[in-house]
Amino acid sequence: MTSARSVLDAIDRTKYDVTMIGISKQGHWLLPGDVKAVLEAGVVAGDDLLPVTMDYLADGAIVPRHGAGEGLGGRSLDVVFPLLHGPYGEDGTVQGLLELADVAYVGSGVVGSAVGMDKEMAKRAFTAEGLEQCDYSVVRRTHWRHSRPDIVQQLERTFSYPLFVKPSNLGSSVGITKVHSSDELAPAIDIAADYDSKVIVEAAVDNAHEVECAVLGNDEPQASTVGEIIPGNEFYDYQTKYVDDNSRLLIPAEISDAAASTVRQMAVRAFQAVGAMGLARVDFFVRREDGSVIINEINTMPGFTPISMYPKLWAASGLSYSHLIDRLIELALERHADKQQTRTAL
Repeated sequence: MTSARSVLDAIDRTKYDVTMIGISKQGHWLLPGDVKAVLEAGVVAGDDLLPVTMDYLADGAIVPRHGAGEGLGGRSLDVVFPLLHGPYGEDGTVQGLLELADVAYVGSGVVGSAVGMDKEMAKRAFTAEGLEQCDYSVVRRTHWRHSRPDIVQQLERTFSYPLFVKPSNLGSSVGITKVHSSDELAPAIDIAADYDSKVIVEAAVDNAHEVECAVLGNDEPQASTVGEIIPGNEFYDYQTKYVDDNSRLLIPAEISDAAASTVRQMAVRAFQAVGAMGLARVDFFVRREDGSVIINEINTMPGFTPISMYPKLWAASGLSYSHLIDRLIELALERHADKQQTRTAL
């Protein structure tokens, strides 16, 4: 919601005519007037609003099923800015709807969104690309329910403590636990399994800088300067990100020029490996002892307020927040125009 309000405040209204559409956590589509009232009030109606900002000019109608297109007043949409985070927002589902509606939209397509959201599939793509990452294992929830002792035993043979346990498909550090000892492992897997059918268990990378790099573009993406997160807690968890507000962002990151160059190169390779388009933020660890770089994960629809890392990295690279919005819309229209050159029937 904060991202949507920020874009609405910054977008050039002389250039774009803006229609707002919201989707609740229950899957109900909110009419433009309803969304505007909620945004202006600064509250989330029933704590269930997931905002989507849609920019339209003249052509290309979208009529989603289940009444989602109701209340648009016959207006057509040229380009959609889907400011949605997490499952059913940045995992390819909404993107598939927009593909069926043949409307241009900001960000990755179905494949890039789905692979980027699924940590297991993203890690497989990173491995195929030859990007160094920490050791990991995948636990299926169905297996966990029937073979808990065996799985714990296998994990403890594979990993040393501490380690991280997280849902494969989620964001904002929800459901993630840093596990320090054997008695913490099973409860951590239980927590992660509440959020997804796949759980990622991965080795911790200690004594490392946590850095992030923003990528912008389609077939020829560019990487921003590199930023660093100094977590206020033991790791950059949900509490630290959104409640305590006790972390610090350093731009540029306090790493060597050689490490920063490696991060930027790997960010572009990761972006292309998952099939991302438009924008993404790629997260890394840089070991303090030798400057080696390890990829952590990719986020294909990162936070988009002026104080979020993605826009701040581009601002530090010379691209202002309002111009970044313009560029993302241009990239969306360019990709949609290119898609029209593809034959879809014999």
